[in-house]
Amino acid sequence: MISKNKIKFIRSLEIKKFRNESACFLAEGNKLVVDILPFFECECLLAKASWLATQGDIPAKELIVAAEGDIEKVSLLKTPQDVLAVFRQPDWILDNEILKNELGLVLDGIQDPGNLGTIIRLADWFGINQVICSPDSADVYNPKTIQATMGAIARVKVFYTSLPEWLSDMGNVPVYGTFLEGKNIYAESLSSSGLIVMGNEGNGISVDVEKRITHKLYIPNYPPESESTESLNVAAATAIVCSEFRRRQG
Repeated sequence: MISKNKIKFIRSLEIKKFRNESACFLAEGNKLVVDILPFFECECLLAKASWLATQGDIPAKELIVAAEGDIEKVSLLKTPQDVLAVFRQPDWILDNEILKNELGLVLDGIQDPGNLGTIIRLADWFGINQVICSPDSADVYNPKTIQATMGAIARVKVFYTSLPEWLSDMGNVPVYGTFLEGKNIYAESLSSSGLIVMGNEGNGISVDVEKRITHKLYIPNYPPESESTESLNVAAATAIVCSEFRRRQG
C-alpha cells in the first residue's frame, strides 16, 4: 500500500520545480525501469507483486508492493504498466577535453520533450555520449523526455549551459549546423570529431549560436527542384545528420 504523501511526491515530479527541489525524476514502464536501474540511484520503486516475482535483487532504497489501483493513482501514463520508479538525478561533470576528441550533439532551444528524448535515443544509437543543451531547452528529466529516450538516458550524458560562451571556449573544434543556405551535407567533408548543433523546432539555430558555427550544412530534398515540405522535424534531421557523419567513418 502506498501512502498519500508518497503519491503526492511522485505526482509532483511531473513539475520541473519539484524535480529540481528533490533532484529526482520519474521513470515508468517494465522495460524502461529495468534498463536504467543499474545506472541511477533508485530512491523508490513501486511495482505489482507479479512483476517483482520475475526480478532478482532490486537496488532500491524503498520497495513498495503495489496494492490494487496504486500504480494508477500515481502514474502519468494513459496506460500504466506494472512498475514505476523514482531515481536520483546524476551529478555529471561536463569535460570539454573529452568532447574535443569525439562527436557531440548541441541542442539550441529544443522545446518539445518528445523531440529531446528521441534525440537522446539517436545519440545513443550513433555512439554519441554527450548532449549539450541551451538553458531554454526542454528538461531532460521531464517524464515525457525520459519515456521518449527508451532507456538511452542511461548511456548518454546531458548537460545544460550557455551555448555561445561554451562554444567559444571549445577553441578550434569544428562546429556544424544545419541551415537552408548551407552546403549539401552529402558533398561536404565531415570530420570524425566535432560538434553538431541542432536548432529550435520553429526558429532554427539562434543568432548568437550561429556566429559560432564553422560549417553550415544543408539536407537537400529529392529531387532538388521539386516542391516539398518546408522543413524536417528536428529529430528526423538529427538522425540524417548523425547517420551521414557515422557513414563517413565506416
